[in-house]
Amino acid sequence: MRLFLSRPHMSGLEQDYVAEAFKSNFVAPLGPQLDAFEKAVADYLGGNVHCVGLSSGSAALHLALRIAGIGPNDEVWISSMTFAGGVFPLNYLGAKPRFFDLSPDSWTIDVSILADELRKAQSENRLPKAIVPTDLYGQSVNIGALEALGNEYQIPILVDSAESLGASFDGGRKCGTGGDAAILSFNGNKIITTSGGGMLVTKRKDWADQARFLSTQARDPAPHYEHSTFGYNYRLSNICAAIGLGQMQVLDQRVKRRRQIFDRYKQALCLPGITFMPEPEGVCSSRWLTTLTIDPRITGTDREKVRIALLEKQIESRPLWKPMHMQPLYRGATYCGHGFDEQLFANGLCLPSGSDMTDEQQDEVISLILAALAAD
Repeated sequence: MRLFLSRPHMSGLEQDYVAEAFKSNFVAPLGPQLDAFEKAVADYLGGNVHCVGLSSGSAALHLALRIAGIGPNDEVWISSMTFAGGVFPLNYLGAKPRFFDLSPDSWTIDVSILADELRKAQSENRLPKAIVPTDLYGQSVNIGALEALGNEYQIPILVDSAESLGASFDGGRKCGTGGDAAILSFNGNKIITTSGGGMLVTKRKDWADQARFLSTQARDPAPHYEHSTFGYNYRLSNICAAIGLGQMQVLDQRVKRRRQIFDRYKQALCLPGITFMPEPEGVCSSRWLTTLTIDPRITGTDREKVRIALLEKQIESRPLWKPMHMQPLYRGATYCGHGFDEQLFANGLCLPSGSDMTDEQQDEVISLILAALAAD
């Protein structure tokens, strides 16, 4: 049987919520399960936030950018190492990305490079219209420093927290509560899932109200269909939200298990040339995926040989995200950094990290990696 990188892990509680939605006939996009799911996430996150359930994380980012006033030819500064869905909304709006490297200390956006570029941009009267940092592989960005920069330069900070629900920073503040808005993803491979879906989280009620309006085709109050602007069919299904209600009850268990999986990998593979994603002080990563790098100069084996050795045994692993500035779509886009993210892509590997993975399955993965490393 194939071992996936991160497959959905149902708790068994989801069926009751889905059954209730069917029983009440709320199978359309809106309904009490969606209201309850938004409240459950808001209660979990704390911080007096407003949550808007949407069809995907990309939809959430698209709405956040539009509400923040981003339009054609506006420049948005964004993490280069991220999933494409965390950048494509810029294309939807005709905006231009400026991509940023990662810090070796956290594997998230390098705030020192960002600060230097902001000083330079201010002196040249070309400050960005928004900054979109990515919580990578379940780990928070340095949100305190980013929020300080946003306040100093009056630039919205829209945090891509698609991979970090259940994680925390600053000694306990939940990922998803940072910046002017944050986005979450409940895609099938995330730490909890609604089969597909996302969420916009913001402390600003006016932003949440705008997101609800735009996500339901921007219908003005009227007995007929009246539209003063265009909108989208972006609302999360009530049925999908019912699944999310069951998933939220086991979120902390899922985080605990994934952190255990990371610790077992790190203990077993603590070898010269193997480096795991660091966890800065005050940060508690969800360890959505266990990520490491393999330095072929030290190990004698490159990442691809390990990946293929696992694949031959029907075990899925994957290179780290290919930085967006290296993608054909964004050829010619401005990149600020020293190429640390390029090194991570060249040598990095995501290991199977699903919370339903057994110790025996993980032991097999570890044995195959050790064998591949020893083969050369």
